[in-house]
Amino acid sequence: MPDLSITYSKLRLRSPVIVASAGITGTVERLQRCEENGAGAVVTKSLFQKEICRIAPTPRFKIVKHENTFTLYSYEQASEFNPQEYAEFIFKAKQKLSIPVIASINCYTDDAWLEYSKLMEQAGADAIELNLSCPHGVHIMSGMDVIEEMVHTTKLVKSNVKIPVIPKMTPQSTNPGSDALRLDNAGADGLVMFNRFTGLDIDIEKEAPILHGGYAGHGGPWAIMYGLRWISAVSPKVKCSISASGGAINGEDVVKYILAGASAVQVCTTVILNGYGVIKKINKYLEEYMERKGYNTIDDFKGKVCGKILDMDSVDRTHWAVARIDKEKCTSCGKCFTVCIYDAIEKDDGKFKVNQNCDGCGLCAELCPAKAILMVRRGEV
Repeated sequence: MPDLSITYSKLRLRSPVIVASAGITGTVERLQRCEENGAGAVVTKSLFQKEICRIAPTPRFKIVKHENTFTLYSYEQASEFNPQEYAEFIFKAKQKLSIPVIASINCYTDDAWLEYSKLMEQAGADAIELNLSCPHGVHIMSGMDVIEEMVHTTKLVKSNVKIPVIPKMTPQSTNPGSDALRLDNAGADGLVMFNRFTGLDIDIEKEAPILHGGYAGHGGPWAIMYGLRWISAVSPKVKCSISASGGAINGEDVVKYILAGASAVQVCTTVILNGYGVIKKINKYLEEYMERKGYNTIDDFKGKVCGKILDMDSVDRTHWAVARIDKEKCTSCGKCFTVCIYDAIEKDDGKFKVNQNCDGCGLCAELCPAKAILMVRRGEV
């Protein structure tokens, strides 16, 4: 059987699947459910220095449906515990769990960072995740320079504790690649790439923000491509390990993140929407994938895609492809005719056919509901 165990930020995990900081990791009982279902580690729901963030409004979740995907739009707040209660929570969690427990904290003063991080270390936390990037936290909402604060805080907390320190990066930056290198040089033991985006949705009848009336975090399956892009660029260049976060809904998504160079993958939305049992399904998919591909360990395929990503000068720009319509499958819906900006689709005896104007863009084949369009080499039509 393939070995799913990995090393992430100097911690040994039985699986690369980590349950991310959220309400699903807010109590010892919920942490135990993560462990029972196969999680490699857990990141506890964040402790915030700003006390008002310890009180969550209701309701605080909204599923915003798009045509082929969805967004989990949420205003979930921090743990309701004060620092001492939170340290007791970490202590109890360590008594009950055998997997690593990573404490997530968010402060905005140096004194609090030093106090809270030391408390977590003394309580037995295996590592500390720095959550300056919360999409509706103090740093993002007050317009602070999150990257400068994160680099400063990483150095500060590293000087204060001996356990691993892991900054959770914001995706809301002009150059996450440069940010990752700065945090790596600042001594980070690991990087979480990335937290959720800050967003806004509007009820057009009420002409007001939905839900609690303010900005909220938003994420969903669509977010994975952003993480894949930056992790694939950063992972070959940093010394520390990377935990992917954002858009991982199933086992296939976890495989993609590992291929891009992540050591571990944090899951949140899929646990919220599908229950803790989804962790078992992801681990099972990973094992089946590794058996099918002949891999014994995660390292056998970690980062395997990085060397295959072409730069802009290396992309094949020859127009070798054109569309071909299978008239037997064509239902005459006209979708291809509607979307073609090259006027390459024309009617032919009640069906449609491709003419010489075809540019080979491939959009008609992607949108054809009957799967009647294939992309073939020019000259093979």
